[in-house]
Amino acid sequence: MTTTESQRRRLHRAWIVAGVALVAIVGAAGFRATPGVLITPLEEEFGWSRGTISLAVSVNLILFGVTAPFAAALMDRFGMRRVVATALLLVSLGSGLTVFMTQSWQLIACWGVLVGFGTGSMAMVFVATVADRWFVRHRGVVIGVLTAGGAAGQLVFLPVLAWLAEGPGWRTAALVVAVAALSVVPLVWFLLHDHPRDVGLTALGAPPDVPGDAGPVRTGGAAARALSVLRSAARTRPFWYLAGGFAICGASTNGLVGTHFIPAAHDHGMPETTAAGLLALVGVFDIAGTVLSGWLSDRVDPRKLLGAYYALRGLSLLILPSLFAGTTQPSMLVFIIFYGLDWVATVPPTVALCRSIYGKDGAVVFGWVFASHQVGAALAATAAGVTRDHLGHYDAAWYAAGILCAAAAWMSLLIVSRTRTSAPSPRTPAATP
Repeated sequence: MTTTESQRRRLHRAWIVAGVALVAIVGAAGFRATPGVLITPLEEEFGWSRGTISLAVSVNLILFGVTAPFAAALMDRFGMRRVVATALLLVSLGSGLTVFMTQSWQLIACWGVLVGFGTGSMAMVFVATVADRWFVRHRGVVIGVLTAGGAAGQLVFLPVLAWLAEGPGWRTAALVVAVAALSVVPLVWFLLHDHPRDVGLTALGAPPDVPGDAGPVRTGGAAARALSVLRSAARTRPFWYLAGGFAICGASTNGLVGTHFIPAAHDHGMPETTAAGLLALVGVFDIAGTVLSGWLSDRVDPRKLLGAYYALRGLSLLILPSLFAGTTQPSMLVFIIFYGLDWVATVPPTVALCRSIYGKDGAVVFGWVFASHQVGAALAATAAGVTRDHLGHYDAAWYAAGILCAAAAWMSLLIVSRTRTSAPSPRTPAATP
């Protein structure tokens, strides 16, 4: 057997990098899931209102998003390994310190700021960076799998965290998160390579003489590059359509459902552990939906996919208020399955559009688009909490989210792109500036 044949038979290092990235992303998502099961325990122990607790969640969500474009630029400058390892240390520190808090501002500082910065550095721009650098073939599927892992991790861990919060207590849940984040650091440090060329390889599916995506030339600071890319992208209409739609995406998922589904179900008499189990089921079906979306994004016009996803999500949220009950009804299970398939299916076509329109800057542009996702999520998290405090229920929040999703579907179909790089999408229509 020749050396070339042996290399072909061996597992490509890209899959190992993707596997390590998946562990980090799933973990980061699980760490961010904790506030959803802490709202009621914190409300009962400290007497804080849901609006106050939701404010801490909103700070987390905003920093999670705003950090993303800078994290993408930092990964270009310092490498994925250093950025992700540092992010995990921040998450561990922030989660661990919450056990000592006595004031609401401390929750904002620990869970909002430290965990927000940490998880933001392992956000979806990390997915885009891994896929761009290590994969030419199967790029859409890899984006789908890593994205699904992130969303599923945020939800699948909820039953365990809810059990810990109800049993040993919310402090135990926070400490478990801190230890779990710390345990992932060695795996990232030793196995997460920055570029195929670092280990003498090419990206999976790339010609032998192309040493992977080396990324843009590193000139100037990471922050300067992130802001420069934003200024350039902000002069184009596709950016605003993508950012607007993704802001609504965040509002209708992480901000509203991810943060308030459990307390909303509890308002109707459902135990928190049961509600957490339903959200975990959303995560299970999200895996199938997002992987399928990644596969479709390689074959179908991403604009049409986004339009369909947002429209269907809006319809499901308009129906949701009538489905809450003290026990799990078949109609709620149908919603969970349907909503789960659509949870973050929007990410692969959004990444595909950013890359096809903005080329080598696509990951950083997606970082800014993702920032809008988290701003939308943060606004929805606080607004829903305040709505519940004033009206005594969440109905208005669900209906508003459903209407906004219809607007997101419309904006997605308005996107007209112009391919600017060597990575065009043959199904992306020709464009006007």
